[in-house]
Amino acid sequence: MTVFEALKWASSFLEKYGREASAAEWLIKHELNVSRTELLLQMQDQMPDFASFEAKINQHASGIPVQHIVGKEEFYGRTFRVNHHVLVPRPETEELVEGILSRAKRLFPNPEKATIADIGTGSGAIAISLALELQNQNVTAVDISQEALEVAKENACQLDASISFLHGDLLQPLQGQTFDIVVSNPPYISEEEYATLDPLVRDHEPIRALVGGEDGYVLYRRLAEGLPELISSPGLIGFEVGEKQARTVAAMLEASFGERIQVEVVKDISGKERMVFGIVT
Repeated sequence: MTVFEALKWASSFLEKYGREASAAEWLIKHELNVSRTELLLQMQDQMPDFASFEAKINQHASGIPVQHIVGKEEFYGRTFRVNHHVLVPRPETEELVEGILSRAKRLFPNPEKATIADIGTGSGAIAISLALELQNQNVTAVDISQEALEVAKENACQLDASISFLHGDLLQPLQGQTFDIVVSNPPYISEEEYATLDPLVRDHEPIRALVGGEDGYVLYRRLAEGLPELISSPGLIGFEVGEKQARTVAAMLEASFGERIQVEVVKDISGKERMVFGIVT
């Protein structure tokens, strides 16, 4: 069987099971360890190990995310290791990173020296991206999951990012400190919504990284209540939020900070209100 024939079979097979046909190309590139350009040049070559590729296709058809099969995901131009202990980084979260970067460069004379905290770091994608983009060595990443922290530490080591990792619940490990920038993409799915998620997500990504309590706002409430003691002046806060949550989360920050904060709700590339930024004075 040629590479072309293997890819054609895999695409049709996945579509039959309700999966995206594009996953076949992702998996065959991983199997052959080639770029897309190299794949196109090898289409008429013999498939070296069809059985191994077939096994990966069957795994994805059965409901295992592609990222867990290949053990990695791309985020902000870098490759991050992922597994079932962490949420797979989403493209939308890259927009949160971009929003923090642009505002940090406007707000702070020396953003490379700003102190940054990433709450609920998961794979470390946000913290590591900010550290590397800003050439900043003052980044602290917190997670309640020790297993997630191990993944994040491995990613930081692999990408040569200087990060301080702390194990604990939300802001608790940071008590007594202050930060110029606090960023978080906390769990924000309600318990009711969780039951309706795509099985690729619901059955394979950690529930602790997805569900934000009965109504999806539990962690935002706790963050909003605790941040006035943690954020410097001037300071920058950035949250990713679920669809239709932005205005409520913005109101939480305004209630906690009063006139000290200027809150901005920002739409993502799809036109959905998915980010909330606050500038503290």
